[in-house]
Amino acid sequence: MRCFVTGCAGFIGSTLTERLLSQGHRVVGYDNFSTGRDAFLRNARAQPGFSLVRADLLDGETLTASMRAVDLVFHLGANADVRFGTEHPRRDLEQNTVATQHVLEAMRRNGVSRIAFTSSGSVYGDAARVPTPEDAPFPVQTSLYGASKAAAEGLIAAYCSGFGFRAHIFRLVSVLGERYTHGHVLDFWRQLQDDPRRLRVLGNGRQRKSYLYVHDCIDAMLLALERAHEPVNIFNVGCESSCEVNDSLGWICAALGVTPALEYAGGDRGWPGDNPLILLDVSRLKALGWKPRLTIREAVLATLAYLRANPGMVDACR
Repeated sequence: MRCFVTGCAGFIGSTLTERLLSQGHRVVGYDNFSTGRDAFLRNARAQPGFSLVRADLLDGETLTASMRAVDLVFHLGANADVRFGTEHPRRDLEQNTVATQHVLEAMRRNGVSRIAFTSSGSVYGDAARVPTPEDAPFPVQTSLYGASKAAAEGLIAAYCSGFGFRAHIFRLVSVLGERYTHGHVLDFWRQLQDDPRRLRVLGNGRQRKSYLYVHDCIDAMLLALERAHEPVNIFNVGCESSCEVNDSLGWICAALGVTPALEYAGGDRGWPGDNPLILLDVSRLKALGWKPRLTIREAVLATLAYLRANPGMVDACR
């Protein structure tokens, strides 16, 4: 199979690219390297089945020309940092929603009908039902990021209805693991490298979230693609458990052997648009035979081990 992966140089995208190549698929990777890393593609570049297009998803002509003779599109390219949406209000719209419409149009023009899209649990906002199932009604959106992903899902579903596409939409919790480039584990690690005596924590530390190891995430996506065949297939992807921010920072500090003074910013949210409780119902995915291999604690510690083994990552993410 010939796969097209947007965001191929990112954290999840590069890991997915390597997995697809290891399974014998050919991969056309597409990335503008605004946040992706050349180093993440070192293994992929050594494979004869990989080719790279360095371009932006907003460049519709290049995108369309690059997608010829493709069987399946994995659309991961996006602005993935929820926290700064209000500082750059157009970024989520352009990089998440408009970019998705460009991907869909490139598919239509090339006769490509299958798409796997990484959405987010953020589309549920402050969910009234927890754990939150896929058929929960969308509440008022709390972040520009969540709104942009919800809009992208709507476009994908409309193309499935109008043009006969088949879609797999994956609503992810926060993903951890090797090549992790932003989020709380990196933030805590970076602070503690600078000063192990104190640690600033956004919010009150009692925000409760679910997290997932990157290889468990990819296992889930590939299994759903193999076993779910509706025109629009929507899956929550996450753990059945959750942890407080305080739990995670405790695991990190214990692993590093430090006991910093904790300075809380206060409030029940880390930033505007943050959801203080995210826990997704993953029973639909489990019914396909999937279950995560790593617990949240193990995923946090695997991420920390990667950061410790790759200290240059901290400087690159500043």
